[in-house]
Amino acid sequence: MGRFKKEGKKSVPELNTGSMSDIIFMLLFFFMVITNMREAALKVQFTPPQATEIQKLEKKSLVATIYIGAPLGKNENTLPPGKVSVQLNDQTVKAEDLVKDVRDFIGTERESRSEADKNKLTFSLKVDKNVQMRYVNTIKAELRKNNALKINYATGKKSEIQNR
Repeated sequence: MGRFKKEGKKSVPELNTGSMSDIIFMLLFFFMVITNMREAALKVQFTPPQATEIQKLEKKSLVATIYIGAPLGKNENTLPPGKVSVQLNDQTVKAEDLVKDVRDFIGTERESRSEADKNKLTFSLKVDKNVQMRYVNTIKAELRKNNALKINYATGKKSEIQNR
């Protein structure tokens, strides 16, 4: 019967960390390329109305924003009489398609959320302080018809607006 000899302790080879920085930068670059920041380019002039009692939203990732105000460009779609524009995501809406586009916007925003977050979705109305309420009421009515009952009105503090 043979005996096995133990020859001292065997050392574990060292881990080569020379390429670790390359891997980290490659991952960083990958996530920078695939990440969508989801910030819409404003095509509507928006000066928020003043408010004294303001609450911040808890989770901004659960907010879908609708902008209503004067168009910034001459080629933007407007509502009659041509002084008000409604922006959903990165597109302004034609007057005849307002109800359909708002309905589609609500459906798209709900589909892009998980099942748990669909009921927590808040629609934020960023309305210029000079816009007539009839445009806001049209959008609010469509939100109600589609059971989108969490509505937020974006405002600014009196001191913040006066400093602009």
